[in-house]
Amino acid sequence: MAKTRPGGVISKPKTGKRDLDTYTIRGTTKVVRVGDCVLMRPSDTGRPSYVAKIEAIEADSRNNVKVRVRWYYRPEESLGGRRQFHGAKELFLSDHYDVQSAHTIEGKCIVHSFKNYTKLENVGAEDYYCRFEYKAATGGFTPDRVAVYCKCEMPYNPDDLMVQCEGCKDWYHPACVDMTIEEAKKLDHFMCSECASDDDVKRSQNGFSASSLADVKVVDASVFITYDGRMVWISSDT
Repeated sequence: MAKTRPGGVISKPKTGKRDLDTYTIRGTTKVVRVGDCVLMRPSDTGRPSYVAKIEAIEADSRNNVKVRVRWYYRPEESLGGRRQFHGAKELFLSDHYDVQSAHTIEGKCIVHSFKNYTKLENVGAEDYYCRFEYKAATGGFTPDRVAVYCKCEMPYNPDDLMVQCEGCKDWYHPACVDMTIEEAKKLDHFMCSECASDDDVKRSQNGFSASSLADVKVVDASVFITYDGRMVWISSDT
Protein backbone atom coordinates (compact mmCIF):
# COMPACT_ATOMS: atom_id res chain seq x y z
CA MET A 1 0.00 0.00 0.00
CA ALA A 2 1.29 3.43 -0.86
CA LYS A 3 2.34 5.52 2.09
CA THR A 4 0.07 8.32 3.24
CA ARG A 5 1.50 11.79 3.54
CA PRO A 6 0.31 13.71 6.61
CA GLY A 7 -2.01 16.56 5.82
CA GLY A 8 -3.69 14.89 2.87
CA VAL A 9 -7.22 15.99 2.01
CA ILE A 10 -9.86 13.46 1.03
CA SER A 11 -11.43 14.68 -2.16
CA LYS A 12 -15.26 14.80 -2.17
CA PRO A 13 -17.57 15.93 -4.95
CA LYS A 14 -18.48 19.58 -4.42
CA THR A 15 -20.17 22.21 -6.48
CA GLY A 16 -18.65 25.53 -7.36
CA LYS A 17 -15.11 24.27 -7.92
CA ARG A 18 -12.99 26.11 -10.44
CA ASP A 19 -9.54 25.49 -11.84
CA LEU A 20 -6.87 28.10 -11.21
CA ASP A 21 -3.89 28.92 -13.39
CA THR A 22 -1.75 30.16 -10.52
CA TYR A 23 -1.48 30.33 -6.75
CA THR A 24 0.59 32.81 -4.74
CA ILE A 25 2.31 31.11 -1.82
CA ARG A 26 0.99 32.49 1.46
CA GLY A 27 3.22 35.16 2.94
CA THR A 28 5.32 35.52 -0.21
CA THR A 29 5.17 36.94 -3.72
CA LYS A 30 6.15 33.60 -5.31
CA VAL A 31 3.66 32.31 -7.85
CA VAL A 32 3.05 28.60 -8.39
CA ARG A 33 1.75 27.19 -11.68
CA VAL A 34 0.69 23.75 -12.82
CA GLY A 35 3.85 21.77 -13.60
CA ASP A 36 5.97 23.55 -10.98
CA CYS A 37 7.76 21.66 -8.23
CA VAL A 38 7.18 22.82 -4.67
CA LEU A 39 8.28 22.22 -1.10
CA MET A 40 5.42 21.23 1.19
CA ARG A 41 5.30 21.46 4.96
CA PRO A 42 5.48 18.08 6.78
CA SER A 43 3.38 17.42 9.86
CA ASP A 44 6.54 16.47 11.77
CA THR A 45 8.69 19.56 12.19
CA GLY A 46 11.78 17.39 12.50
CA ARG A 47 11.46 16.13 8.92
CA PRO A 48 12.62 17.89 5.76
CA SER A 49 10.02 19.44 3.50
CA TYR A 50 8.20 17.13 1.13
CA VAL A 51 8.78 17.70 -2.58
CA ALA A 52 5.91 17.48 -5.05
CA LYS A 53 4.96 18.36 -8.61
CA ILE A 54 1.77 20.40 -9.02
CA GLU A 55 -0.73 18.61 -11.26
CA ALA A 56 -3.74 20.90 -10.75
CA ILE A 57 -4.86 23.92 -8.70
CA GLU A 58 -8.49 24.45 -7.77
CA ALA A 59 -10.63 26.64 -5.51
CA ASP A 60 -14.06 25.91 -4.03
CA SER A 61 -17.00 28.28 -3.54
CA ARG A 62 -15.43 29.57 -0.32
CA ASN A 63 -12.16 30.26 -2.15
CA ASN A 64 -10.30 27.47 -0.32
CA VAL A 65 -7.44 26.48 -2.61
CA LYS A 66 -6.25 22.90 -2.96
CA VAL A 67 -3.57 21.39 -5.13
CA ARG A 68 -3.38 17.96 -6.68
CA VAL A 69 0.22 16.79 -6.45
CA ARG A 70 2.48 13.97 -7.53
CA TRP A 71 4.97 13.21 -4.80
CA TYR A 72 8.71 12.86 -5.12
CA TYR A 73 10.24 10.39 -2.65
CA ARG A 74 13.66 10.71 -1.07
CA PRO A 75 15.79 7.54 -1.13
CA GLU A 76 15.26 6.99 2.61
CA GLU A 77 11.49 7.02 2.03
CA SER A 78 11.68 4.18 -0.50
CA LEU A 79 11.37 0.51 0.39
CA GLY A 80 15.07 -0.09 -0.32
CA GLY A 81 16.24 2.91 1.72
CA ARG A 82 19.17 5.20 1.03
CA ARG A 83 22.27 3.62 -0.54
CA GLN A 84 25.85 4.76 -0.99
CA PHE A 85 25.30 5.81 -4.60
CA HIS A 86 22.26 7.99 -3.90
CA GLY A 87 23.08 11.68 -4.05
CA ALA A 88 22.10 14.07 -1.27
CA LYS A 89 19.73 15.92 -3.65
CA GLU A 90 18.33 12.83 -5.35
CA LEU A 91 14.57 12.29 -5.61
CA PHE A 92 12.39 9.57 -7.12
CA LEU A 93 9.26 10.61 -9.06
CA SER A 94 6.57 8.37 -7.59
CA ASP A 95 3.16 7.17 -8.77
CA HIS A 96 1.69 8.51 -5.50
CA TYR A 97 -0.84 11.30 -6.09
CA ASP A 98 -2.58 13.31 -3.41
CA VAL A 99 -4.73 16.38 -2.74
CA GLN A 100 -3.36 18.96 -0.30
CA SER A 101 -4.30 22.37 1.00
CA ALA A 102 -2.33 25.00 -0.89
CA HIS A 103 -1.48 26.55 2.47
CA THR A 104 0.97 23.70 3.09
CA ILE A 105 3.19 24.92 0.24
CA GLU A 106 6.35 26.44 1.73
CA GLY A 107 8.22 27.40 -1.40
CA LYS A 108 9.26 26.50 -4.92
CA CYS A 109 12.10 24.24 -6.01
CA ILE A 110 13.56 22.82 -9.21
CA VAL A 111 13.86 19.10 -9.94
CA HIS A 112 16.40 18.76 -12.74
CA SER A 113 17.07 15.85 -15.03
CA PHE A 114 20.18 13.96 -13.98
CA LYS A 115 22.10 15.25 -17.01
CA ASN A 116 21.21 18.89 -16.37
CA TYR A 117 21.96 18.60 -12.65
CA THR A 118 25.51 17.39 -13.31
CA LYS A 119 26.08 20.48 -15.49
CA LEU A 120 25.15 22.96 -12.76
CA GLU A 121 28.06 25.16 -11.73
CA ASN A 122 26.46 25.85 -8.37
CA VAL A 123 23.84 23.70 -6.63
CA GLY A 124 21.42 25.76 -4.58
CA ALA A 125 19.21 24.69 -1.70
CA GLU A 126 16.23 24.51 -4.06
CA ASP A 127 18.00 22.33 -6.66
CA TYR A 128 17.22 18.60 -6.80
CA TYR A 129 17.45 15.92 -9.46
CA CYS A 130 15.54 12.83 -10.54
CA ARG A 131 16.87 10.01 -12.67
CA PHE A 132 14.08 7.45 -12.46
CA GLU A 133 10.52 6.82 -11.38
CA TYR A 134 9.39 4.85 -8.34
CA LYS A 135 6.31 2.71 -7.71
CA ALA A 136 5.35 3.44 -4.11
CA ALA A 137 3.28 0.28 -3.57
CA THR A 138 5.82 -2.23 -4.91
CA GLY A 139 9.17 -0.49 -4.52
CA GLY A 140 9.88 -0.95 -8.23
CA PHE A 141 11.88 1.45 -10.39
CA THR A 142 11.65 2.50 -14.03
CA PRO A 143 13.77 2.11 -16.15
CA ASP A 144 15.26 -1.17 -14.99
CA ARG A 145 18.79 -0.96 -16.40
CA VAL A 146 21.83 0.21 -14.46
CA ALA A 147 25.20 1.57 -15.61
CA VAL A 148 28.11 0.98 -13.25
CA TYR A 149 31.59 2.46 -13.02
CA CYS A 150 34.94 1.96 -11.32
CA LYS A 151 36.41 -1.23 -9.88
CA CYS A 152 33.63 -1.30 -7.32
CA GLU A 153 31.04 -1.39 -10.15
CA MET A 154 28.73 1.10 -8.46
CA PRO A 155 26.24 3.52 -10.08
CA TYR A 156 27.37 7.14 -10.30
CA ASN A 157 26.80 9.46 -7.35
CA PRO A 158 27.27 13.10 -8.47
CA ASP A 159 28.33 14.06 -4.95
CA ASP A 160 31.47 11.90 -5.20
CA LEU A 161 34.63 12.97 -6.99
CA MET A 162 35.72 10.56 -9.74
CA VAL A 163 38.69 10.56 -12.10
CA GLN A 164 38.60 9.36 -15.70
CA CYS A 165 41.21 7.04 -17.16
CA GLU A 166 42.63 8.41 -20.41
CA GLY A 167 42.97 4.87 -21.74
CA CYS A 168 39.77 2.94 -21.10
CA LYS A 169 37.69 6.07 -20.39
CA ASP A 170 36.15 4.47 -17.31
CA TRP A 171 35.62 6.56 -14.17
CA TYR A 172 37.16 5.69 -10.80
CA HIS A 173 36.72 6.70 -7.19
CA PRO A 174 40.08 7.89 -5.81
CA ALA A 175 39.88 5.45 -2.88
CA CYS A 176 39.38 2.55 -5.30
CA VAL A 177 42.70 3.32 -7.03
CA ASP A 178 44.66 4.00 -3.83
CA MET A 179 44.44 7.79 -4.02
CA THR A 180 43.23 10.47 -1.68
CA ILE A 181 40.71 13.04 -2.84
CA GLU A 182 43.37 15.74 -2.45
CA GLU A 183 45.74 13.80 -4.73
CA ALA A 184 43.00 13.26 -7.30
CA LYS A 185 42.19 16.97 -7.46
CA LYS A 186 45.82 17.73 -8.37
CA LEU A 187 45.94 15.27 -11.28
CA ASP A 188 46.41 16.54 -14.83
CA HIS A 189 46.31 13.02 -16.30
CA PHE A 190 45.25 9.62 -14.99
CA MET A 191 45.74 6.07 -16.22
CA CYS A 192 44.28 3.09 -14.39
CA SER A 193 46.63 0.22 -13.53
CA GLU A 194 45.47 -1.95 -16.44
CA CYS A 195 45.86 0.78 -19.03
CA ALA A 196 49.18 1.92 -17.60
CA SER A 197 50.61 -1.58 -18.08
CA ASP A 198 49.87 -1.56 -21.82
CA ASP A 199 49.27 2.09 -22.71
CA ASP A 200 49.34 1.98 -26.51
CA VAL A 201 47.17 -1.12 -26.88
CA LYS A 202 44.58 0.11 -24.42
CA ARG A 203 44.32 3.51 -26.08
CA SER A 204 43.65 1.97 -29.49
CA GLN A 205 41.07 -0.47 -28.15
CA ASN A 206 39.13 1.99 -25.98
CA GLY A 207 39.00 5.23 -27.93
CA PHE A 208 35.29 5.82 -27.33
CA SER A 209 33.43 8.72 -25.81
CA ALA A 210 32.70 8.32 -22.12
CA SER A 211 29.54 10.38 -22.49
CA SER A 212 27.63 7.66 -24.34
CA LEU A 213 25.53 5.19 -22.37
CA ALA A 214 26.27 2.54 -24.98
CA ASP A 215 29.95 2.73 -24.03
CA VAL A 216 29.61 2.02 -20.32
CA LYS A 217 28.88 -1.25 -18.61
CA VAL A 218 25.13 -1.77 -18.34
CA VAL A 219 23.80 -4.43 -16.00
CA ASP A 220 20.30 -5.81 -15.67
CA ALA A 221 18.82 -4.36 -12.52
CA SER A 222 17.63 -7.80 -11.45
CA VAL A 223 21.27 -8.64 -10.69
CA PHE A 224 21.29 -5.94 -8.04
CA ILE A 225 17.89 -6.95 -6.72
CA THR A 226 18.97 -10.56 -6.36
CA TYR A 227 22.46 -10.07 -4.97
CA ASP A 228 22.68 -6.62 -3.47
CA GLY A 229 19.16 -5.28 -2.99
CA ARG A 230 19.91 -2.31 -5.24
CA MET A 231 17.98 -0.94 -8.19
CA VAL A 232 18.90 2.31 -9.89
CA TRP A 233 19.52 3.59 -13.40
CA ILE A 234 22.10 6.00 -14.79
CA SER A 235 21.73 7.58 -18.22
CA SER A 236 23.52 10.48 -19.88
CA ASP A 237 20.34 11.09 -21.89
CA THR A 238 17.89 11.83 -19.06
